[in-house]
Amino acid sequence: MEVKLVSEDRELYRLCQDILAEDPSRDWRISTILPQDLYETAVYESAPVENGADFYLWDYDPRMRLPAARPGNAGRHLFLVNRRDLPVFQEHAGSLEAPILLKPATRATLTAFLGLASELEDRMPAVQHLRADRDEILQCLIQTNLRLQEYDQDRTTFLARAVHDFRAPLTAVSGYCGLLLAEPLGPLAESQREILRRMQHSARRLSRMAAAMFELSVGRHVKRRCDLQPGDLRECLEQALHEITPFADDKRIAIGCDLAPGGENLHFETGQIEQVLINILDNACKFTPKAGSIEIRGYPFFWERRKSAASVPPTAEHRRRVSREPNAYRVDILDSGAAIPVEHLQSIFEEYTSYAGGRDRSGGGLGLAITRMIVTQHEGCVWAENTESGPMFSFVLPIHHREPAHAVERIQKTA
Repeated sequence: MEVKLVSEDRELYRLCQDILAEDPSRDWRISTILPQDLYETAVYESAPVENGADFYLWDYDPRMRLPAARPGNAGRHLFLVNRRDLPVFQEHAGSLEAPILLKPATRATLTAFLGLASELEDRMPAVQHLRADRDEILQCLIQTNLRLQEYDQDRTTFLARAVHDFRAPLTAVSGYCGLLLAEPLGPLAESQREILRRMQHSARRLSRMAAAMFELSVGRHVKRRCDLQPGDLRECLEQALHEITPFADDKRIAIGCDLAPGGENLHFETGQIEQVLINILDNACKFTPKAGSIEIRGYPFFWERRKSAASVPPTAEHRRRVSREPNAYRVDILDSGAAIPVEHLQSIFEEYTSYAGGRDRSGGGLGLAITRMIVTQHEGCVWAENTESGPMFSFVLPIHHREPAHAVERIQKTA
């Protein structure tokens, strides 16, 4: 199935690539095309030129000229539209009855709509004679879906505001616990200190959950660029272990670490990667049995980025040439908990999703969903898999090689 993305947004293209790569049973092919290339002239004086694609995904802009409404045309198009641009879009669309997704589209909704488009393409010959009868039903479904998306955006906005207000008192509680632990108001008994430490740990845990909910709520609406700086993953891990050690000590969980140096070319946002490690380790502690173990490994890794989706294990290293250097750094966190059901290995990273049973690793779709969002913002990859020793969560971060000074100078002179 040939899919064309009419957009200049590279992040949207990468997201679509990842979604299509998750279903290896279908022969998906996606490419981007600029809006002006769909028309005979750049000023949109004529109808779009057909480019032989089975499906078009439009990153709508009010300056675009929409495709003409033709029989059987609606099922070949999906439009991503800003809510504020809906009146203009509906005016320009006329009788074109195509599905609409409000921007920013989530991974889950894009996955659902692209899967539906593929199924319709497979069944198209069998439903040709039913097309006239289904047009009215299709239009009702499109309008209903659009209204539901509007309600969802309103709900998300309300949730973001409520969670933002919720974080302030939690920060205050944690601060008061720290103040009492410093004993400026008088000495404390060891039992009192232990209670305060546990209160502070619980307040910090709730604060992290609130922060995760806030990020998931507003993250889709704000395009954020990571402040990439040279960093030391070992320092991030030390901070993460400091956060989860009380929980691990309560269950007598043994934690082993073996992190190789990342090198000066490993760039990331320290606070964000600390959050990734805390989320994964917190999840591991929760599902590791008492007196169990957690093993943390970090090492340079060659990542076949062109063959890897963001939520599946990347292609293993296949080095045929000695000169092929690592282009990423990989972290594996292995715990001795029960295996994750195979059918949920990918869904546990979805927002606000969970599966039934006592082995639900999704945690309601908070920690792991925010983990994937952060790693994706760093242009990395995160996934889960089962091993003989237990579940393993892994992520890779790309290594950004700097151009030699003489090469940069040559490029500047050429420019």
